[in-house]
Amino acid sequence: MTHVPRIPPREDEPPEGGEEDRRERRRPWGGRAGPAPPPHPADPPGTPPPAWPAVDRLPPAREPAFMLPGAVVAMIALITVVQVACSTLSYLQDLQVLAWFAFIPVRYAETFVQLPGGIAADVWTFATYALLHGSWIHLITNAVWLVAFGAAVARRFGGLRFWVFSAAAAAGGAALHLLVHWGDPVPVVGASAAISGQMAAAARFVFDAGGPLRLRQGPGSGDAAFRRPARSLADTFRNRTAVVFIALWFFINLAVGLGSSAAGGMAIAWEAHLGGFLVGLLTFRFFDPVPR
Repeated sequence: MTHVPRIPPREDEPPEGGEEDRRERRRPWGGRAGPAPPPHPADPPGTPPPAWPAVDRLPPAREPAFMLPGAVVAMIALITVVQVACSTLSYLQDLQVLAWFAFIPVRYAETFVQLPGGIAADVWTFATYALLHGSWIHLITNAVWLVAFGAAVARRFGGLRFWVFSAAAAAGGAALHLLVHWGDPVPVVGASAAISGQMAAAARFVFDAGGPLRLRQGPGSGDAAFRRPARSLADTFRNRTAVVFIALWFFINLAVGLGSSAAGGMAIAWEAHLGGFLVGLLTFRFFDPVPR
């Protein structure tokens, strides 16, 4: 007679492979144990019923609850460290930092004002002013927008391209501010121009069909949305969502910038924002690593 193996094995038998160490045997799907499986017909009377086979269950994979590109985290960390360091300075020391690293249009005018740094500072202040902030509120506001839009650009560009692109946007903002405020002695600080460039770059791809803001993504499918070929600049202005976003950006910046100047409070360098945004919008294709 052909032997019919007992499935599952009896409790008094060692597991396959000769391992004597017994594990707790549970139902494969967990939960409360139900009735034991019926005895095998070949078992003699009085044989204990077999238990359910042991099942090794791995914990379910967890998606990270909060994840930012390293370039964005590093940028926020850098401007925060700079702000902490500046908050420990005296008033005169703070003025010296501004003279060395803030963007001051009078530096480029033929006046009697002599600012430190010479020609080298004439160049580096086009970017270093973005690392300084006027207050913690100023920094936190920029950090929020950096997370919202810079993260998308960093995921698409990669770390190095993201940093170079942000520096180019900051320089573009400083250049436009210089053209409008030639010879102005008021220092300009803040990463707003660089972030404006990031917002413009994001507008070139996040609103496209299948883009990060138009695609319902499942776990692990997010990278594909950041690797889709972007539209041309002309096609971007045929995308109604992108056009509405760009129009709102211009309206809000002009209203806030002109309103702050009319109120006589701390002026907002809206021209620098505009310059950074235009650089981001127009130079996106030169930084974009995704082939068309």
